[in-house]
Amino acid sequence: MADRDAVVVGSGINSLACAALLARAGWDVSVLERSAHLGGAIQTAELTEPGFHHDVFSAWHPLWVGGAAHAELGDELAARGLEYLNTEYPTATLYPDGEAAFLLRSADANAEELDRHAAGDGAAWRRLLDGFLPNADLAFGVLGTELWSRDGLALALKAYRRLGRGGLVEFTGNVLASSRDWLTGAFASEQAHGLLAPWVLHTGLGPDAAASGFMTQVIAVAIQEGGMPIPRGGGARLADALVQLIRDHGGVCETGRDVERVLVRGGEAVGVHLAGGETVTAGRAVIANVTPTQLYGRLLEGEVPPPIAEGARRFRYGRSEMQIHFALSEPPRWEGDERLAHSAIVHLTPGLDGVSRAVNEAERGLLPTEATVVVGQPLALDSSRAPARAGLLWIQLQELPWQVKGDAAAELDTKDGTWTEELRERYADRIQARIAGHVPNLESALRKRFVLSPADLQAANINLHHGDPYSGSLALDQNLLWRPFPANPGHATPIRKLWQIGASTHPGPGLGAGSGTLVAKRLLEPALLERLRSRIGR
Repeated sequence: MADRDAVVVGSGINSLACAALLARAGWDVSVLERSAHLGGAIQTAELTEPGFHHDVFSAWHPLWVGGAAHAELGDELAARGLEYLNTEYPTATLYPDGEAAFLLRSADANAEELDRHAAGDGAAWRRLLDGFLPNADLAFGVLGTELWSRDGLALALKAYRRLGRGGLVEFTGNVLASSRDWLTGAFASEQAHGLLAPWVLHTGLGPDAAASGFMTQVIAVAIQEGGMPIPRGGGARLADALVQLIRDHGGVCETGRDVERVLVRGGEAVGVHLAGGETVTAGRAVIANVTPTQLYGRLLEGEVPPPIAEGARRFRYGRSEMQIHFALSEPPRWEGDERLAHSAIVHLTPGLDGVSRAVNEAERGLLPTEATVVVGQPLALDSSRAPARAGLLWIQLQELPWQVKGDAAAELDTKDGTWTEELRERYADRIQARIAGHVPNLESALRKRFVLSPADLQAANINLHHGDPYSGSLALDQNLLWRPFPANPGHATPIRKLWQIGASTHPGPGLGAGSGTLVAKRLLEPALLERLRSRIGR
């Protein structure tokens, strides 16, 4: 007999959601994590000083709260101490001249805000909602369905019946449009463009990439409808609650358990082999939350057909990321619109062209002259994360190269092109100065700064290869129907009973747990024979 029904490799959000759903259904599940903490890219720690609780990697949970896993598990997680907080000011963009634009929580508020920058843009926002919301189930269905399955076929037939041939062609064309084309066609003001364009970075895309226009619309509507929720006390509270749920249903979650190989017998996954020699067998499924290069290289070397192995070898990673964490002796004092102090996320950028330029520079191997700076303000929602009357900022930079060929601003010596501690700190100085230009008390209130370069991110989490927070480029040939790569799209693998989940797989990155939920749903479906017997019995 096998040790477990299912073994899950890695403990990221997709792993924990998948394991929780299986454990609730009576499966005996084991989650094996190679690092010292459970949660993958969800981690909360006192990085700077005692009492300052920083979300080390990921921080914001709108995709989780709006996703299928939370709908299924939310009540049980709340019973285990998970509480979400939200705000009426989810996001803003602040421009170099001090003008700001805001995305708010209602259609009326957003129409009024956009009209403030250009008359008629409020009506354009309402047109977006009028066109999007009646077919929101199709749009979100693309991101919440196993596309290479009968569910994917059912979604396509549903779209065809509702929209007709012409409408379906138009819908597909809209999915593939770039953010630049959609934004400039929909809104007159550059402020509206700059408000929404930075959000494509959070999907691993750039504003000129295919499908970025669709993702911009999805995120814009999702933020209006769902805000920018975070767990009280830190993002790790989500991982903690999921782990407790798994354990309460008899499952096991262990750290320091490095899986070296998937055990295959007769073309079927039967368990895993761990560093140190131990094996853990699985009778029903092995579920690997790893990148394709890990899965088909390290874990399955020699076990898959050459075209699959070659496709995985050619899997590409995207731009790198840096994070900066600030502990402040007082809250940041923003110049300009008072709403900035209450906004969960503020993007600093010149606008659409600024985002596009920074992406282009990074993809050419250059440090951007004027990066898009993501300033997260968790204390605007959750005062428990820092001492009273203190300040805490979470900074994300998503437009960086792994191999640094030069500095677009011609200010920093990039030496041999690697992310040294010196380069990390000097580039962080540039970003700190940018923020200080809008937050005059930033440097006088600074108690401590902690910076994570792309090299630090890769060292911290094996799935953040080359500091790519999204575990693989989301260019069209590695996105949607073709993710993780065209030779083997979807979550099934050439090895029976072996499944791949995580950001490298559809629907891609984020804390929605989409891939883990889809695989759990697939595994919990009644077997074909059982379904036939049920139909005959009726």
